[in-house]
Amino acid sequence: MKTADSHKIRNCLISVFDKTGVAEFAKELNKLAITIYSTGGTLEHLIENGVNCHSIREITDFPEILDGRVKTLHPAIHSGLLARLDNEKHLNELKLHNLFSLDMLVVNLYPFEKQLDANSPHDVLIENIDIGGPAMLRAAAKNYLWTAPIVNPNRYKEIINLLKKNDESLPKEYREILAGEVFFHTSYYDSLIAEYFQKYNQVEFPERFSIPMKLSQSLRYGENPHQKAAIYGNLSKYFSHLHGKELSYNNILDIDAAMNLIIEFENPTVAIIKHTNPCGVGSGSDLIEAYDKAYATDTVSPYGGIIIVNQMIDEDAAQAMHSLFTEIIIAPEFSEEALAILTKKRDRRLIQANLSEYRKSQNMQVKSVTNLFLLQARDRVLFDRKKLNVPTKREPNSNEWLSIIFAWKIAKHVKSNSIIFSKKDRTLAIGAGQMSRVDSALIAIDKAKREGIDLNGSILASDAFFPYPDAVEQAAKAGVTAIVQPGGAMRDEQVIEEANKHNIAMLFTGIRHFRH
Repeated sequence: MKTADSHKIRNCLISVFDKTGVAEFAKELNKLAITIYSTGGTLEHLIENGVNCHSIREITDFPEILDGRVKTLHPAIHSGLLARLDNEKHLNELKLHNLFSLDMLVVNLYPFEKQLDANSPHDVLIENIDIGGPAMLRAAAKNYLWTAPIVNPNRYKEIINLLKKNDESLPKEYREILAGEVFFHTSYYDSLIAEYFQKYNQVEFPERFSIPMKLSQSLRYGENPHQKAAIYGNLSKYFSHLHGKELSYNNILDIDAAMNLIIEFENPTVAIIKHTNPCGVGSGSDLIEAYDKAYATDTVSPYGGIIIVNQMIDEDAAQAMHSLFTEIIIAPEFSEEALAILTKKRDRRLIQANLSEYRKSQNMQVKSVTNLFLLQARDRVLFDRKKLNVPTKREPNSNEWLSIIFAWKIAKHVKSNSIIFSKKDRTLAIGAGQMSRVDSALIAIDKAKREGIDLNGSILASDAFFPYPDAVEQAAKAGVTAIVQPGGAMRDEQVIEEANKHNIAMLFTGIRHFRH
């Protein structure tokens, strides 16, 4: 009985949009006495390049119609793709209708993704949805034992080598690889279209959710060396790796955290990040002033961290940052003089960030939990002005308001429970990720003492409400004059009373910024 391993390729259908290398591939098939059938533009391309091939009309006895929308959607084509050659009934039916097996299919699809990346109009995108291509690929992939499906032009050379080596046949194991590749390819293609329509129709949470992502690169390892990792998606759309060692899994998490924080600011701003938490953030008239403020918050933790800025790093700013050992420096631009300085450290990674593109991309956020996905709208809101409330006797003064806005931007990006002591243009102390909000406050206060930072006259931001007045008591001892927090606790009245007792102005935002 005939088997897939011994089944010789005799007939091949080629219909591709991307014609890279296809003429050379087809010429090699000619040398192996494989008959080639083709369609439309592919047929013309092959003939122009000296390939001996036939029109599929010789199979279908039917013309291409509807501007080429219908050419391969025909029983004669799909019978050739789907016939099982180890099934006597299938063989008899092919013979009855003067049909034959198509032993190889070479197809790639209309460039929907390319048009999507080019922000093409809706009608152009619709015309670039391929129908016949995916239908043929799926048919061949289902029947891979008898029809070898090829969707990847990078495989042309190895396929020719295998055909020569195996007497014009392809091993079963290789056919299985080709079939799997097809289904990954078509599912990605369909996911792109589905995602486009989800956005076009403004559907926030569709009944079924897919994520169209291509492998961008394998990573050395995950969070720890014993964990494998890779990244999917278009990295180059958001940032370019200009210098230094390859990026790790943890690097990319930190870069994402840094970029999400820095797009909150318009004035020259520097943030120093460690394990996705800011060590310090500062704004100033230029990046040097901003960097000094950010670094002064915590001069210990930034070692081995990353620096991100929201303006071009020039020679002076580079000189200021160069002495600190950092894993990564991120900026929208680097001057040539800055690059000359910063590339002196061979392993330091320099990342040029497309902050405007990153800002535009902030729509939905996906996180994975054991074989499940969580989907949520990103935390884009700073305040809900309709819910703002000053419940204390004293209202914040103008300087305190500026400090409140600055600190509340930071609070969005510090792991819960978060406490931030701040002035209007810099962080003074940060307590992050503790199970108790009081512990976060005490850690921040202790850090300020170690750095010699005076918290008198500062404001305090808390990402969530105070369940008890004890944190307010700690803030008062530190010299805080104003507090910003969501409010909404059962004991809010006690918290307000404690603030009034110390003449602290308090703002209830009515919105919290948990970050898990």
